[in-house]
Amino acid sequence: MSTRFTDQNKVLSDFEKEVWVICAVCSKKAIAKLDVDQKKAQLFCTNCGTHRQTSTEVSPYGIKGNLRLAPHRYFEVELWLQHPFKNEVFYALNGEHLDYLEQYIGADLREHKNRTHFTLLEKLPKFYHEAKNRKGLLAIIQKLKRK
Repeated sequence: MSTRFTDQNKVLSDFEKEVWVICAVCSKKAIAKLDVDQKKAQLFCTNCGTHRQTSTEVSPYGIKGNLRLAPHRYFEVELWLQHPFKNEVFYALNGEHLDYLEQYIGADLREHKNRTHFTLLEKLPKFYHEAKNRKGLLAIIQKLKRK
């Protein structure tokens, strides 16, 4: 039976509210979050209790603004869900992102309706799209799910 995937026109920022990262203290899974309304980014490790917080406000040339990056970028930590693949790195920001990529990569039929040229899938590196990589990438996804 063939599987079908219909592009939901998601963009990477749809998955950036909560990013799974490697705790700099204990090397276990930690969570980085961005709160745009409160203008802060937070990192919390449920294993060792490490908690860090930083402001997202910046003032270049005296003009106040709110810098919006993926939350892990504020703390310079590595993604929890990443794995080498050939000369590339496969990654996902969190479980929801990993599931979305798994659905796409595992599908025999991929439908793209109403493309905007800015969707997550259109911005993926070429190796994510190639059928010859499907089996290897799906194996990596299963490994990351067990991590």
